Amino acid sequence: MAEKFEPALIQGRRFEVIGIGNAIVDVIAHSDDAFLRENGLNKGTMTLIDAAQAEALYGLMGAGIESSGGSAANTVVGLAALGGRGAFVGKVRNDQLGGIFRHDIAAMGVAFQTPAASEGPPTARCLIFVTPDAQRTMQTFLGVSAELGPGDIDASIIADASVTYLEGYLWDPPAAKAAFQKAARIAHDAGNMVALSLSDPFCVDRHRLDFLELVEGHVDILLANEAEIISLYQVDDFDQALQHVRGHCQVAALTRSEKGAVIISGDEVHVIDAVPVAKIVDTTGAGDLFAAGFLHGLTQGRDLHDSGRLGAICAAEVIGHYGARPEVPLAALVGEKLGLA
Repeated sequence: MAEKFEPALIQGRRFEVIGIGNAIVDVIAHSDDAFLRENGLNKGTMTLIDAAQAEALYGLMGAGIESSGGSAANTVVGLAALGGRGAFVGKVRNDQLGGIFRHDIAAMGVAFQTPAASEGPPTARCLIFVTPDAQRTMQTFLGVSAELGPGDIDASIIADASVTYLEGYLWDPPAAKAAFQKAARIAHDAGNMVALSLSDPFCVDRHRLDFLELVEGHVDILLANEAEIISLYQVDDFDQALQHVRGHCQVAALTRSEKGAVIISGDEVHVIDAVPVAKIVDTTGAGDLFAAGFLHGLTQGRDLHDSGRLGAICAAEVIGHYGARPEVPLAALVGEKLGLA
C-alpha cells in the first residue's frame, strides 16, 4: 500500500510544476457530424496524421482560433492563470508556428527555455473540430515535437520543480521516452514528485504495458479519466479500475465528466462533485485544466479533497467556451467558489 500523501512534502521549489509534452499549435474550428463522416474522422478522439493529411484538413477547416497548445502546455498555462509558477519543456522549429507557440506560452506567464530546432520537421499542430454537442475531434501532426530527446532536459530546472508532469501523448518516440525517464530520475533524486497523464485511451491501448510499469514503479501522481483507467487495467467498469490503481501510486486523480472525480490515496477516497456549467460548449482541455487546478492545490499544501475541488472548478470554466485556455481570471474564480474571495 502506498504511503499517505502529504502535500507539504512538495512545497518550496522555484516552480510548482514543469510540464513535459508536445509543443503544439492548436487550431480550433466549428464543425458538424456530417463533416466528420465525410472525412473519415473518428468523433471524440485524437488521431495522429502526417504532414500531407494535416495540410489537406487545414484547407477544409473554417475560420479557427490558433494558440499554443498541447496537453501539458495547457496544464501549466492553467496553473499560471491560478497564480502558480509553471515551466514547460517541448520542441518547436524556428518557423512561424514555432514563433507563435513561444510568444503565446511566454505571454501566459510560463517559463519556456527549450531551444528551437533549426532543421527537421515543422512545428506540430492539432486541428480540433468542435461539433454542436461540444465534443472535440482532434487530428494531430506531431512534427518536430516528437523529436524531443534527453538533450532537451535541463537538470537544473527539473530539480527545481515540485512536480514534473509527463504527458502520455509524447510516449511514442524512443527519444522522448528516454527524455521522460531522465526527467523522472532527476526529479526523484531531488526529492520531488513525478505525475503522469494517461492523455487518451488511444495512448493507453498503444502503451499499456509501459504505462503499467510507470504507474507501479515511477509515478507518484496519476491523472486519468474514466475511459483511460478502465483501459489501463482492462476491466469492465470504473469501480474495478479503482481497486486496481489503489496502492500503485501515491495519488490517483480520476475524472468522470458530469459525475465529477474520484481522488484516491491509500485508504483515502474523496468523491468530488462536478461544478455545474450553464452550457457545455467545448470539452477541449477539460482534463488539462483539472490537472492544473489539482496540481496547483497540492503544491500549495491543500489536501486532496480541496485540490480536487480546485481542479473541478478549473475544468468547468474551460468547457463553458471554445478553446483549452481559461477566459476569466482563474485565481479570482477559485477564490469565489471556495469562499476565499
